[in-house]
Order: sequence, then C-alpha cells, then structure tokens
Amino acid sequence: MDDRERVSGVYTPGNIPITPPGLEAIYSACRRLYPDQPNPLQVTALVKYWLGGPDPLDYISMYANPGDPDRNIPPHWHYISFGLSDLHGDCRVYELGVSDGPSGFGFELTFRLKREPGEANPPTWPAALMQALARYVFQSENVLCSGDHVSWHTPLDGSESRIQHMLMTEDAQMQPISSILGVVNFIQIVGVCGEELKAAQHWNGPGIIELLRSKPAAGGAWLVTDMRRGETIFELDPHLKERLDQGIEQEGSNLSGVSAWCSWDEPGENHSSDSEDDKENKKDRYEDELEREEARRSGNESERRAISHYDQEQIKATLKKGLSSTHLNVKDDSQSQSRKESFDSTVSSEGPTELIRTRSLDSVHLKFNLEAGSLLPLALRGRLKHGRHFTFKGIMNDIAITLVSSSVVGSITDDEHPFAAHGTWLQVLIQEDAIDEMINDLDELSNPDEILCPKTYSWPEKKLCITILPDES
Repeated sequence: MDDRERVSGVYTPGNIPITPPGLEAIYSACRRLYPDQPNPLQVTALVKYWLGGPDPLDYISMYANPGDPDRNIPPHWHYISFGLSDLHGDCRVYELGVSDGPSGFGFELTFRLKREPGEANPPTWPAALMQALARYVFQSENVLCSGDHVSWHTPLDGSESRIQHMLMTEDAQMQPISSILGVVNFIQIVGVCGEELKAAQHWNGPGIIELLRSKPAAGGAWLVTDMRRGETIFELDPHLKERLDQGIEQEGSNLSGVSAWCSWDEPGENHSSDSEDDKENKKDRYEDELEREEARRSGNESERRAISHYDQEQIKATLKKGLSSTHLNVKDDSQSQSRKESFDSTVSSEGPTELIRTRSLDSVHLKFNLEAGSLLPLALRGRLKHGRHFTFKGIMNDIAITLVSSSVVGSITDDEHPFAAHGTWLQVLIQEDAIDEMINDLDELSNPDEILCPKTYSWPEKKLCITILPDES
C-alpha cells in the first residue's frame, strides 16, 4: 500500500477513490446496525471545519430505530456523529495515528431521542447540540468519556422540558470499531433532569446511568431520552434515593473538582512579617474578623456583601454557555482504589510552578458563591470522608482552593500547618475529627434555595471560616 492509498482511502483498480477509511469504518458499523437504511437523513456542515467552517462534525446521520417492545424500549431516532475521529487520514484535521491508538479524539457522539407518535422525520436540534459539544472538544482538546456529566442549564431542545443536562455513557448498540487510522468508541449523550445531574455529581455518572437503565420511563436499557419526561428517577421510584445515599456512603464521589466562583484570604494578612506580639494576638484578630463578618451579615440588606454586577454577569454567562468550565472541566476521579490518594495530574498541573513561594497561613477565610457552596457537603461527605481531595478552581482568575484529608499524599499541608498556599493555590487540611462536624454544620447547603446569603460558617478553634455569597443580588 503506497502513501497515497494509506491516507486517502480505498482505491479501485482505476485509481478512483471510494470512501476514506475512517468514514468507511463508521458507515460500515451503521450498515450492520441498520441494513435497511443505507441512505439515512443527514445533517451536513455546509462549510467543513477544515475549510474554515464553524462546525467540527462533517455529518450527523439520523436513523429510525424500532426499539424493542419486549424490553420496553420505545421507537426512537438514533443520531450518530462523524468528525471527532479521523475520517480522512490525510492530515486535513488530525495528525496520522496508528491502528491500535485513538483515531482523532478517539470517539464519536450518539444520541437516542424518543420518537413521537406520527413523527415522520427526526428533529434536527440534537445535531446542533452535538455540534456544540464537538466545538468544546476541539477548542479545549478535552475528550468526553463514559461517566462524564455536562451541566447545560437549559432544556436541550429549547422547550420548557425538565431535561436540561447530560450524562455520557457507551452506546448500547454501537460497539467500538477500528480502522488503519485507529480506534473509535461511541459515546452516547443521555438527557437528564437537574436532580439526576446533582446525583451524578454527588455519587458518580456510571451509578446514575445504571439507575436510569432500570426505569423504562427514564431511558431504559438503551437510555432513550424522552424530552417530555416530567418525573425524575427519584420521583418514579423513591427507593432509588436510598440507593444513591448508600452509594455515596460506601463508595464516595468520583468528582474531584469543579470550576467555580471562589476566593480566599488570610484574615489580618496585611503584614510583611509578624512580631512576637502579632503571633500571640493572631487568634484575637481572627475572632474580631469573624465578628465583623457577622455584623455585616446581620445588618440591613443594603449593607450586605454582594457579588459585583460584573461578576454576576460573568457567572450567568458561564452557566448559560452550557459548555463552560463549570461543567466540562470537572475532574472525574474514578480510578481511586485505596484510601491513600495523591493529587491527580489535572489538579497538580493547575497549581503554580515550584518557583513560587509556598507559605503556611495561620487562619483562612474561604468565600464561594451559592452554586459553588452547595457542593461543599459533597466535597466533605463524598470526598474527604473517603480520604480524597476536592478542588474549586476560579472561573475568572487563577485562584484554586483544594480541600484535602489527612490521607492525601503529596499535600503541602500537615497536621501542624493545616493551611498552606502555593501562589494563589490554597490547600486546606480538614482533620478526620472535624469532617463530621463540618458536614453537620454545612448540610443545609444541600438545599441552596433555602439559604439566605450572605451567610458565614465559622470554626474559631480551627481558625477557619467560610462565607457563602449570593449568585445574584
């Protein structure tokens, strides 16, 4: 096989190109699944991405799947993307891979949408959704994997549906394929409600996927998304809440961090060096700071601390984008097998370099907006209580706050110095005897709608306080 044949596809004896190898591999997989639909409807990028167009997916094929009545799987539309893997093999989009490595990003997206009675043609909005996810992948070079979750914060089809977020899993029928350009997995988008997304964050994506599979009305065995679904899996079967709580208690959470609005400071830190008197009086200054914060909180509404209008708009814009760092830069930490855990590469790579001074702090004041603060119970119950760590990464700056347990290996904190900063990266050691106390104190944040902000939680004996600020004024 000469170089031209290697990169350009299958050739006839007359040297006429037929179909590029990556494209042919996906087409072949589709023909095996849908032999009676050789020419499905397709959404095609008018100007291909490699010619300067805005849409990374060359094509999205839409098949009519009859479902399986015996298994309560309804008829549905099956969408399959072309473009996140290397379709052409001529370096127009990707560098050439090897047959046993990933082709392009190593995956394509699929989606299953319940077919409405009498619906003759598939809706095209899922294609726009898939293009948006593909743009994120191309821009960030972060792949989507089974178990990931995507916070979208708006109905996927633009309606008033409760299905406003997504989980990712392997497609039930499209098995991994390989060609001379590499291996391709098929990652299926599954539409979920806000409560189901939160459950996936607090436990893990695969666990919630299995709960969805168990309920035909919530997706069933093939995880068919029904945009008209009005009940969560926990409303369909209240016993599943017990399974969720049991999973968190026994397994912890795979979510090791999120991007969020956060900041930190050291109360009374406006000094270059401390005299002996300063060191002796630090605790008094810290308690004074808490009293001042409490006074601000108890004052009238006009005196309360609020996020600036600029910050509010930035937060809103981030959430409305859907493909913001708030959801797709979450750290999924599914490989932890032991209680002893070290910092994963995604956390450590975000930390400043070793040239920046590391310093210990005597006390710290952490600040989060309400959305970020609502994850604190998760961080404590699902992560630190299981010997793990959890990181809040600032969405508008380089600030990072990592909460660590005493079992985490590689932390710059220790029992004598529970607060340590490496540049703008703060690590806070929460001792085992304090975790349960903080879980109890912060448990109300699990129901953020009931919280009046700003609100400060303080542990003077630990020289730690946390203030929760409003998402909007």
